[in-house]
Amino acid sequence: MFTDKGDDTEGWNADRLYTEARGELDTGSYGKAIDYYQKLETKFPFGVHAQQALMDLAYAYYKDDDPDAAIGACDRFIKLYPQNIHVDYAYYLKGLANFNRGKGIAQRYLPTDESQRDPGAAFAAFQDFSELVKRFPESQYVADSAQRMRYLRNVLAKNEVHVANYYMRRGAFVAAANRARYVIENYPKTPSVPDALVVMAKAYKVLEMEDLSNDALRVLELNYPNHPGLYEVKEVEVVK
Repeated sequence: MFTDKGDDTEGWNADRLYTEARGELDTGSYGKAIDYYQKLETKFPFGVHAQQALMDLAYAYYKDDDPDAAIGACDRFIKLYPQNIHVDYAYYLKGLANFNRGKGIAQRYLPTDESQRDPGAAFAAFQDFSELVKRFPESQYVADSAQRMRYLRNVLAKNEVHVANYYMRRGAFVAAANRARYVIENYPKTPSVPDALVVMAKAYKVLEMEDLSNDALRVLELNYPNHPGLYEVKEVEVVK
C-alpha cells in the first residue's frame, strides 16, 4: 500500500487521529486540523468518529476562510446523517459560511454597506437560515438565524434599490420600475420600501404612466410624509 513519506500519522488508529485533529481545532490550528480530519475521513470513513469528524471538518474549513469547502462538508453531513441530533448545526454553519463569504477581517468587524456587494452570497445565506428555521423551529440556532435573516432581507432590499437607481440613471425606466416594485412585493416592511416607492413614482412619471406614478406617490405620502423623495418625484420632468 502506498503511503506518503511525510505522513506523520502513519500507524495512527482512528482514536489517535480524531484526538489529534480535535486538539488542533481547539487551539486554532485549522490547517493542521483539516489535514488530520481529511485523513481520518479517508482512512476510517465508517468509524465511530465519522459523524463528529465531518462536522468538525466543516467548522475547520469555515474558520480557515474556505466557505466552499465548509458548505460542501455541511452538505455531505446533511445527506449522510439526516437524523443526527446536530444536523441543525450543519444548516446553521452553511448559513454562516455564506453570510461571511468574501468578507475580510475588517469587513466583519467594521461598519460597511453590505448592499453594495454581490447579493448572491447574502441570498444563499438567507435561504440557508430560512431552511433551518423551517425544519428545526426548536433549534438553539433559530433565534440567531432569524436575526440574521432580518438583516439580510434589509441588505437584499437595499441592493435592489441600488440596481433600480442604476437603471434610472441609464434611462432604463421600465427596468427601474420593475426592480422597485420587486422590493415592495418581496421585502415589505424593510427600510428600503420608501426609496423603492420613490423610484417607482419617478420611473412611471417619466414613462407618462400617471396613474401608476400617482399611486406610488400617494402611498409614499401616506406612510412616509417627510421623505425627501417626495420633492424629487414632483421635480421629475417627462422626457418627450
